[in-house]
Amino acid sequence: MSAIEPLRFAINLGNAVLAKELPDGNPGGITVELAHKIAAEWGRTAQFKTYPTAGKVVDDAQKGLWDIAFLAVDPQREEVLHFTQPYIQIQGTVLVNDSSPWHSVAQMDKTGVVINVGKGAAYDLHLTRELKNATLNRLASSQAAIDAFLNGEGDMAAGIRQPLARAAVEHPGYRVLPDNFGQINQAICVPRGNDERYQDLVALLTRWQAEGSVQQIIDRELAVS
Repeated sequence: MSAIEPLRFAINLGNAVLAKELPDGNPGGITVELAHKIAAEWGRTAQFKTYPTAGKVVDDAQKGLWDIAFLAVDPQREEVLHFTQPYIQIQGTVLVNDSSPWHSVAQMDKTGVVINVGKGAAYDLHLTRELKNATLNRLASSQAAIDAFLNGEGDMAAGIRQPLARAAVEHPGYRVLPDNFGQINQAICVPRGNDERYQDLVALLTRWQAEGSVQQIIDRELAVS
């Protein structure tokens, strides 16, 4: 009898709110827990392929390198991916210098303003569509965008609220704006063409959300992150 093949999950380590590398080198976090829960439900084991950015996950979507991923919903990505309903919503905002004149994301879109972003991240795609005057400075990853700003590059760094807030705490002289330029919906996805697996995931997530088990994972992981 042949062994049952593992389910291959793509884990985006570029979103520190949802996934991280543990001290032993393995991935951990909300998406990893969800992956184990999905695999267990289907009598499979979870196998992980980690990526430094969401864009790299999308690039591999049609190459047969992974079965299921966890990414932000975006119209451009929907050309190659099929997304479930969101399982969590994350805020997109910006990190600025304490001395800067900005107090709202409504002030971002000005001529001459340079905004650091992680290339291919959900908020890069969002801001690319929305901004008319400001310039996006695309860095290799979300963390690289923050690091570059802390080193004097750009006028602000756009990203997910939690990592930006952590940077502001660790580096005096910076603050995070109180409002958001977008609410980023995070969902489970499969490469297009996998309709049966997609429908099964939607049914699983719907049941788990009704039971509250997904929220329990989120609350537990965010409490220790």
